[in-house]
Amino acid sequence: MTGMAFLHLIRKDKIDEGWAGMSVKDLIESKLTIDFNPRHLQVVNESGNHNVPDGSESHFKVVLVSDDFEGERLLQRHKRVNRVLAEELENQIHALALHTYTASEWQEKQGGEPMSPPCKGGSADAQ
Repeated sequence: MTGMAFLHLIRKDKIDEGWAGMSVKDLIESKLTIDFNPRHLQVVNESGNHNVPDGSESHFKVVLVSDDFEGERLLQRHKRVNRVLAEELENQIHALALHTYTASEWQEKQGGEPMSPPCKGGSADAQ
């Protein structure tokens, strides 16, 4: 079932209730997951890189890989994401950096599947 089909099965007021109390980052992730059924989604709160109070959620970077972007130009993709996040852009998000890709574009950019980050040896200290 696609994200859009899923949305039609749930009353809008129930969706809004479910989002109450969520962090802005979690809200972005939830909305984009429902609407785009992403192959890869990364939402990074970059507010700490700006002159805002500690704990702020106002500046974000989104990396979104979705088959839904097939055949769309970059501007069309960004407009679609902006429509999904319109309320957050109006009220909470000051800056949103979008990186939108089809699966083939992402694979070409990454050279295959994204690598997992290197292990920092956290469990080795516990032994």
